[in-house]
Amino acid sequence: MERFTFIASCIFGLESVTAGELRRIGAEDVRAFDGRVEFSGGEEMLARANLHLRTAERVLVKLGEFPAATFTELFDGVKSLPLERFIGKKDAFPVKGHTVKSALHSIPDCQKIVKKAAVDRLSSVYGVNWFEETGPVHPLQFLIIKDRAILSMDTSGAPLHKRGYRKNSLIAPIKETLAAGILDLSRVKGDSLLYDPFCGSGTFLIEGALRALRIPPGINRRFGAQDYACFSKDIWRKERERGIEEVNREGTFRAYGSDISGDAVALTRENAKKAGVSSRIIAEQKDIGQFLMPEKGMVVCNPPYGERLLDQNSARKLYTEMGKRFSYGDGKSLSIITPDEAFEEYFGHKASKKRKLYNGMIRCVLYLYF
Repeated sequence: MERFTFIASCIFGLESVTAGELRRIGAEDVRAFDGRVEFSGGEEMLARANLHLRTAERVLVKLGEFPAATFTELFDGVKSLPLERFIGKKDAFPVKGHTVKSALHSIPDCQKIVKKAAVDRLSSVYGVNWFEETGPVHPLQFLIIKDRAILSMDTSGAPLHKRGYRKNSLIAPIKETLAAGILDLSRVKGDSLLYDPFCGSGTFLIEGALRALRIPPGINRRFGAQDYACFSKDIWRKERERGIEEVNREGTFRAYGSDISGDAVALTRENAKKAGVSSRIIAEQKDIGQFLMPEKGMVVCNPPYGERLLDQNSARKLYTEMGKRFSYGDGKSLSIITPDEAFEEYFGHKASKKRKLYNGMIRCVLYLYF
């Protein structure tokens, strides 16, 4: 069986979470780097990773790694790779990427060099001088870090955070992959009780249900590599069937959400229905002042803050109110993400553990209370 090296790109701060996910689905040679996790496996692992990874942004096939301190090295490195194993005569192969701390810092110039090298390689193999690129799109991605280049091919198509249930959302929703990572760190299980008093469009509630019930997050969507002739079509059918068989139908998980906005509550219910987990979720219109801490369970939330919906003073008043309403210990836990470094001061409690994460371009801290 042919083996491949894959890359799962992920949000900075979630590398260890993504690595743990990969080990649980049977990936081998798992190695975490900043913003990505490399792993290996056969074709079936390509489909399994796309279907099951909750915190990865994309799954790519690693085509090669080589020195690239000059354009000549970049060109020669790309041209030496067996691109024809993956890219057919009519396939499209657009190029994008980025560089970090490298002599080659112009992304447009690097794109041109990578494209030219790929064309030269494939021209020599297929005996043509021009590619119509009318077939399935095989996106090539380069990453140049400290004068070493990694060339990969995307297999996901649309980013993996696009599960399909949240086509509509409110202002500043938390990304599905980030929510899934926070829920992993919060230790959501099949029998958990989850509460979110700022539920917005329901992302924490829905991702919690999908995780607790072991429903593959990608079960209802397509992936770019399903159209690639270089991989078996059968792997997708088999892995989907395998994923459905592993669903935890006996789980007792329940999620309870509330929000001051009636539109948010309606959207949470709509999205939960699209995700197929509406029977596990209850959403109601409530102000934080009406929230009563349950005797057991976990609160996971992304409260409004300075860059998101509220000015900083209003946000800090909210944190103080949360500190009065929330409690932890004796079967209760809290997970709260915010970019405000003074959160603990206004909340009134020191976190048991803290973790730096990024919500989009905003640097945040996840405060964990156990």
